[in-house]
Amino acid sequence: MRAGERAYATLLDEIQTGALAPGTVLGEVEQATRLGVSRTPLREALRRLASDGLVAQASARVTVVAGIDADDIRALFEVRRALESEAARSAARRGDRRVFVALAREFAAVDLADADAYYALISRFDAALDAAVDNAYLSAALRSVRTHLVRVRRMARFNPLRLSASAGEHELIARAIGAGDPELAVHATHVHLHNALTTILEALTEDPS
Repeated sequence: MRAGERAYATLLDEIQTGALAPGTVLGEVEQATRLGVSRTPLREALRRLASDGLVAQASARVTVVAGIDADDIRALFEVRRALESEAARSAARRGDRRVFVALAREFAAVDLADADAYYALISRFDAALDAAVDNAYLSAALRSVRTHLVRVRRMARFNPLRLSASAGEHELIARAIGAGDPELAVHATHVHLHNALTTILEALTEDPS
């Protein structure tokens, strides 16, 4: 892996997991030293993160981790709803139904005590959705949204009841696609995204103490 790719991957993970909090200053010299790269690949990584919307210029010489608030999350979910609804509709019309029937079974049986395994299953669902849609432009737009979603999920507190509901919602979406039912797939997607947004916003407004 090239130095720029390595620096980007490390900083992306640290921003998404919250190790680098919003507002953290990303000094070139400090970050290059910490990551073991020269300043040129670090600048390449910072340019990519700026393109992703994850870092911002506080001034001409100061780069910081971009903030994210409730309004940002609502705007993100507006885009997510449009993209994922179209993806679900398209997948139901032309996807391999057997793939989604199998995924629905996995969502029904997933061990929610292992959150990492659950999110790995969601990643496989997303990959299957992209393959079924077979639209490079739509998939690229979804990848951009998903980059921010990882960060947003980490901001919300762990909620076992919501995780269980989410698994059921994903199961229904997968079953609708597997049944070749575009309207049900879209409706199930809308319900899932409404519930996910509501839960995230409620978590953000809770007293952190």
